[in-house]
Amino acid sequence: MKCREGCGACCIAPSISSPIPGMPNGKAAGERCIQLSIDNLCSIFGDPQRPAVCSAFEADVEVCGSSSDEAIKLLGWWEQMTAA
Repeated sequence: MKCREGCGACCIAPSISSPIPGMPNGKAAGERCIQLSIDNLCSIFGDPQRPAVCSAFEADVEVCGSSSDEAIKLLGWWEQMTAA
């Protein structure tokens, strides 16, 4: 599956513990990444400062569903199921 351009769910729903430019402590689950544009595009996509966890994420129906809203719900569910 390819990412849905402008979805942004993976930049909102999960927590990211790695430093992000502008967010040195990462971000909490449900918090919008500071690098996510108003058009829901990553402003540091392809930049070496982008966290490895973000670069490694691959869209999949199991986590992205069939819409951005569904992706937010599914990624949120995965976040809760895997939280330590």
